[in-house]
Amino acid sequence: MNKTFAWLRAATVVAIAGACAGVAQAADTAPAKVTIPQAMTIVVPFPPGGSNDVLARVLAERLSAKLGNTIIIENRPGAGGAIGAEFVARAPKDGSVLMLSSSTFTTNAAVQPALKYNVNDSFDAIAMLATSPMALVVGKDSTYTDVKTLLADGRKEKGKLNYGSAGLGSVNQMAAEILAGGEKSTYTHVPYKGMSQALNDLAGGRVDFVIGSFASISSMLKGNRLRVLAVTSPQRSPFYPDIPTIAEVQPGYSVELWWGVLAPAGVPAPLVERVNAEVRSIVSEEKMKEMFAQESATPAALSVAQFEQLVASDAAKWKQVAQERNIVAE
Repeated sequence: MNKTFAWLRAATVVAIAGACAGVAQAADTAPAKVTIPQAMTIVVPFPPGGSNDVLARVLAERLSAKLGNTIIIENRPGAGGAIGAEFVARAPKDGSVLMLSSSTFTTNAAVQPALKYNVNDSFDAIAMLATSPMALVVGKDSTYTDVKTLLADGRKEKGKLNYGSAGLGSVNQMAAEILAGGEKSTYTHVPYKGMSQALNDLAGGRVDFVIGSFASISSMLKGNRLRVLAVTSPQRSPFYPDIPTIAEVQPGYSVELWWGVLAPAGVPAPLVERVNAEVRSIVSEEKMKEMFAQESATPAALSVAQFEQLVASDAAKWKQVAQERNIVAE
């Protein structure tokens, strides 16, 4: 073999080896294939008509167009959202069943000792849609004109203040219990089977205050039956800049609602990332921003990891509140 041929053969071997390495490297960096289920169900663990249901139906229409499949909404209410959540936790792990839920997903789990699922381990947090403060409201004829006066009255005599909520383990109850804890006081909880009953009694003067979403109180505010004393977010709401925050009176107080999409744990990561990307694109659309604004909410653009962290921190926070305030479902 002459030297020229030997050099050419060596160069060819090196080139082939380099090409193979390049192919292998390309294979390693190529995006994983995403298999989109042709039919998806988004479970709403609450009755039709609420904010979760409304958001789910709007999202389903837009997401279906982006994924090129069919998406239907299925309401599975009961047990504060636990019935629908349990159904989703046991669903196939192929992405064909998702869930649209809210902060109540974590508050309810904190007070339910016998759940058949775990908030962190049984679900994949996929994408967050929006976030919103709640409002501390009193009846139109209430003697309380500001939060400072209300809280001062609550400190004078434990149990004197009573508040209404949508039920045991609701975010309304938990937000009020954080408030009581910050005052080193105790308020009397009056649970109802839904916010409408609680707000009717608030307007009638049968309970002192309610902490509720702007979506739930909007009609009564327009009807001049309620007054907002403060919002629960750490900063003032851009929609109501003149309304103070509870934190201005009780430093550190912070409770915000969120809405998001979750799935049974184990859904393929490429599909999770694809749905996250599409949801983030959808919530940034002007029409969606306008719809969120009607609920006094702002769109969120969290990554999968960021939303997972939010759900985990929320679950830990509410579990601690339930333990400290001795809140357990009967």
